[in-house]
Amino acid sequence: MKTVQLNNFEIGKDKLTIFAGPCVIENMDMLRQCAKRLKEICLELDINYIFKASFDKANRSSITSYRGPGLKEGLLMLSKIKEEFEVPIVTDFHESNQASEVAKVADVLQIPAFLCRQTDMLTSAAKTGKIVNIKKGQFLSPYQMESLAKKVLDCDNDKILITERGTSFGYNNLVVDMRSIEIIQDMGYPVVFDATHSVQLPGGRGESSGGERKFVPLLARSAIVSGARALFFEIHPCPNCAKCDGDNMIALDDAYKLFKNLKELFELSKKII
Repeated sequence: MKTVQLNNFEIGKDKLTIFAGPCVIENMDMLRQCAKRLKEICLELDINYIFKASFDKANRSSITSYRGPGLKEGLLMLSKIKEEFEVPIVTDFHESNQASEVAKVADVLQIPAFLCRQTDMLTSAAKTGKIVNIKKGQFLSPYQMESLAKKVLDCDNDKILITERGTSFGYNNLVVDMRSIEIIQDMGYPVVFDATHSVQLPGGRGESSGGERKFVPLLARSAIVSGARALFFEIHPCPNCAKCDGDNMIALDDAYKLFKNLKELFELSKKII
């Protein structure tokens, strides 16, 4: 399996990588609180760390739901986090004409799951030369991701990550098929397992999505022993107060214990997988 170089580390190699941060930018103080603590944890545990937050959540269930500060203000805030805490940044975008602007700040450009088949999204991200993280659509099998990755490859960019985040199953529910980790990695791409969106209940609250936070550790552990080398978490100081995806985010205070457990399991899994 090919690895992807980011700054001084490789995603998909023999060291655990974690993407983590709040679902959406709410304010600068909260971003700083999360970035500071998450970086401290990952440094102590010897985990590669990438800070995550969205400047816009364009696919909310309701038109009245909070979306974030928007492109200009959001990227300015993320650039401050990147400079102050010396962390790489991953963020998603929703329109192909945003890619070049987002690439001025983000080290990893993320394609939202609902937009993963959009050719203009994939090619615009690829042409920035940055790492492209394609989130597998809830409506796709893992085998279908190969043709989407090829759209990026055909733009002369081989810095590709693919994120597993569950598959639609019945009404307002997702199920993770852990076989997809091996299937995608056999294609040659590092898999990032999104442990928090995988427990989401899309539209489960009617005008917003629900979630089952209690299953996040279980799925993260399952992904590790299934061969995943990178994990994705949305984390908030007070998930129940969050403006987006609170039901499936984990609390910042719980991150250390969870990450420590996962790091120990990761080191063990390298000996048996």
